[in-house]
Parts: sequence; C-alpha cells; structure tokens
Amino acid sequence: MAQFTNQAQLSYNNSVTNSNIAVGEILEVLSATKTALTDSYIRNDNIVYIISIINSGAIDITGLTVTDNLGSYAFNQTQLVPLEYVEGSIRYYINGVLQTPPTVTTPPFTVSGIDVPAEGNAIIIYETTTNQFAPLELNGSITNSAVISGNGITPITISETVETQNAADLTITKSISPVPVTENGRLTYTFYIQNSGNTEAGSDANIVITDVFNPILTNISVTLNGSAFPTTSYNYNETTGVFQSVSGTITVPAATYTQDATDGRIVITPGIATLVITGTV
Repeated sequence: MAQFTNQAQLSYNNSVTNSNIAVGEILEVLSATKTALTDSYIRNDNIVYIISIINSGAIDITGLTVTDNLGSYAFNQTQLVPLEYVEGSIRYYINGVLQTPPTVTTPPFTVSGIDVPAEGNAIIIYETTTNQFAPLELNGSITNSAVISGNGITPITISETVETQNAADLTITKSISPVPVTENGRLTYTFYIQNSGNTEAGSDANIVITDVFNPILTNISVTLNGSAFPTTSYNYNETTGVFQSVSGTITVPAATYTQDATDGRIVITPGIATLVITGTV
C-alpha cells in the first residue's frame, strides 16, 4: 500500500494558516512473484523463470510491460549480463489459458502487452541460459530483477536468486601413443579427467574408469599424475583386456576461475587427473 499526504492553505486579510496534514492510502491491486524452477546452475545451464501477476481489483489492467535485467551486474565501468533469453521460449497465460506469445525484445529482456483481468491472473514463463559472464565459484549466484510497469499502476519490482551448483563437473578424453605401433611393441593409453566444477571430485565421488583394451595389453604399468598407481587400486584381466580402477582411488581437484580484466569473461582452468597405462601389444 502506498500512502500520500495533502495539506491545504487558507489566506485571509493578509494572514495565512495551514490545515492539518491529511493522510490517504492507495490500495495497490496488483501483486507479483518471480520464481526459478531450479535452485542452482552450472556453466551453460538452462534456467526457467515464472512471473505470476495477480489483479485483486474490479477493473481489468491492460498493456503492462515486464522488464527483466537478466542478472545484470557491475564490472569495471560496464554492466555484464550473465543470462541470455532462449528465443521462442516464452509462454503467456491468462487465468490458466495459453495466449498468443507477447512481443519480446532484448536486451534487456522486455515483454509488452500483458493484460491481467479483474480478479484474475497472468503468468509469464520463459527460459534463459547461463553464459560466459555467469559466476561459477563456490557460493556464487545470479540475482535478476524484473519491473512490472504500466499506466495507472505503481511499478512492481520482483527478484529471484539462483546459486551456483557446488559440485564436480567431469569429462574424460583418451589418447593413444605411438601411432602406429609395431607388433609386440609398447602402447600407451593416456586418460585426462577434467573437472570444470567448483568442488573437488574426492574419494566420495566414487570415480571409476573402465576400458576394454583391443588389442589386449600385457605386462601393463599404470601411473596416476606421474606417480605409480598401486596394483590394489585397479583390476586388470589379461585374458579379456578389461581394465577397471577401484572406486574412489582417483580424485580430481576443483577448477579455478578468473574473470578477464578486459571483457569480464569467466575463464575456467579445469582441475586435471592424468591416468597413464602402458602395455605390450
């Protein structure tokens, strides 16, 4: 509710007197909320937002505009925007009935022509994706605010905060050396496990690497990060060529993140674990 005050002035016979201050109140009939369908995000992640507008008044409110800053934040002398609208994802409902998609412009994300019937509601749903400006460090977050405005209403500001997912984010690549290899020669497989997440993949991550060597290797030697990998840390069958590390014996450190001083991009330096297996073909 918004209060307003008013005071009158009376003048007579070169005298002036003021009235009391009258206090009034405008009952705001619109209310709104903004909700993300996920509590956390990772790099290149999708986040869906729902904006709900309720009209408790007896008159239709039409032609509203919703402007969302997509998490814009200050960096040096500019503003960085960590979210991007997914083109064509918007859905617009009036009292639960799907409507023709409203007009959307970016940036910032702006939706125009929103109507909310008397004693009814409007719902706007849209999808965004995180980009190179989205914070990824432990306990990072994106807070984006939307403003609902239009003739005859007091602008409403609503916000929602989504935090970074504090977890490992692993990928694996494999290389072979030498190529080609001679018969009865020594062949090396190198596995690079990269962690782009902000949390170490420790023993509780239960990492297991499984491979079936073809051709089968014999007399293998194994190292992890340049040091001998104990034979108790893996199982290998020279008959079938099946190699499997023991759960939890491989760990991968968390990534580190820096923000480019020039353009504000988040630069990821993955944590890496390197498993090397060499054997005779």
